[in-house]
Amino acid sequence: MEIPETGRQLLDADIMREWAARAIDTLTRHRRSVDELNVFPVADSDTATNMVATLQAAFQGGTPGLALEPLLDEAAGRALLSARGNSGVILAQMLRGLADVWDSDEIDAKGFAAGLRAATDAATGAVAVPTAGTILTVAEAAASAAGKAAPFGLVSASRAAAEAASEAVAATPGQLPALARAGVVDAGGLALTVILEALVETLTGSVSTGALDLLERHRVRTVSEVEEVPRETGSEVYGYEVQYLLEANAAAAADLRHRLTALGDSVVIIGSRAAKDVTTFNVHVHVNDIGAAIEAGIERGRVHRISVTRFDDTLGGHHASARMHAAPARHHQAPVPEEPQRALVVVTAAASMRAFLQGEGCRTATAATVGAELAAAFDDGAASVVVLTGPDADRAVHRAVESARSEDRQAASIPAATVVQAVAAVAVHDPEREFDDDVTAMAEAVEACRTGEVRKGDKDFAVVVRDLVKHAAADPVEAARDLADRLCADGAELLTVLPGAGSNAGIVTALSDHVREAWPLVEIQQLPAGDDEPLLLLGAE
Repeated sequence: MEIPETGRQLLDADIMREWAARAIDTLTRHRRSVDELNVFPVADSDTATNMVATLQAAFQGGTPGLALEPLLDEAAGRALLSARGNSGVILAQMLRGLADVWDSDEIDAKGFAAGLRAATDAATGAVAVPTAGTILTVAEAAASAAGKAAPFGLVSASRAAAEAASEAVAATPGQLPALARAGVVDAGGLALTVILEALVETLTGSVSTGALDLLERHRVRTVSEVEEVPRETGSEVYGYEVQYLLEANAAAAADLRHRLTALGDSVVIIGSRAAKDVTTFNVHVHVNDIGAAIEAGIERGRVHRISVTRFDDTLGGHHASARMHAAPARHHQAPVPEEPQRALVVVTAAASMRAFLQGEGCRTATAATVGAELAAAFDDGAASVVVLTGPDADRAVHRAVESARSEDRQAASIPAATVVQAVAAVAVHDPEREFDDDVTAMAEAVEACRTGEVRKGDKDFAVVVRDLVKHAAADPVEAARDLADRLCADGAELLTVLPGAGSNAGIVTALSDHVREAWPLVEIQQLPAGDDEPLLLLGAE
């Protein structure tokens, strides 16, 4: 009978935090080298970057002092909202699998193996078409090895998982043609092995080097060699990565998976497997029709936090990934062209904003009139139309856009949670761009614009970010300053202020003075005052 290895044999919240910190540190130090191995499903060199970002979102800045079960539940939720790219989304789903099974304050070897199995199954189930030779293959090997070694203790189970993962990574070139052509191992699988080896080091103090040895052997590849590797069969024809959060139920998410599989590939949809009511799903797909991928989500729930990446094929047919970022808005009066080639329709009920947007060259509509306005834009000579819409008009806009497309007209919609985000999209609109590129830039502008509100309550003024009350202040100026600080602290070049009902010039002036003093590099602009709630709406770009 094998003697259990020396080390900590129970995993609790403190060890989980130490494990996460060690994994983040090791992956960060070797991030660039792991990224350079990335050739599947797209040679976009961001696998480790996405996984580090996901772990940081999950475990850094969370609620202090939580026991293991609530710690993991919170971490999985934070990862779900922040995951980007295939590798980040899969890692977030693995955290969800752990959280679903690790439901006590301490986990032994048997529980560790059960959690790793649940994490692997959850991640595999989230991928529409699992592929051999990827992170999923490596996770399967690790979970199987942990299960076999569990009778000999947590250290033995964790070491067996890490060693099996390393062996599985070494075998990936023989399973995936894209890896064999490039002479590299799978980047996602290698990063997962680094994470598992970080646990062994956390439990024992000894350093495992299997993953880093593999990395060193495959570090000889140059950037040009990365770009020459074509995408795997089935992916080469798709030019964009689309990702968004979907508020819907599990049945709608399952239906969306089928729809997106028909539109493109690399479909991954993650969320809580146990959820039966409305919940949040992170949706990822590679497509050519950006609008159709987004509208497929709108048909099935509420879509927000949209991210669009273009796989740039301009370098001699090579594939690289370049994310298009929204530039700070600079709003100038722009007359509507006499013969518009591309029209923008912004859906808003605010009369003051309709006048402002029309001055910016946009057409405006309400939920009730958007169909007629879109048709009028085509009748007036527009070759294409983009509709920027709020959540209350999603379905009306979807019907209008689908009607236009049925008549072979080029149209797309971009959901914007607030009119400030719509203004950010208008600021980067360029009618000289290709249609898809313009839609991409505007969608990225919406995503890059973070918003918050000051709402007047019965006794105080609430600071609200992402529908969560972050602070309650005794007066509106204090609330406005607090909100501005929260938005600017996350990085901002431009702060847009939209005063609402009950606001006044004194509040806006005090806010402007505070931003100029506390955040001197942040530009501030004010939109026309509205006549509805909230008291104050801020957008940071």
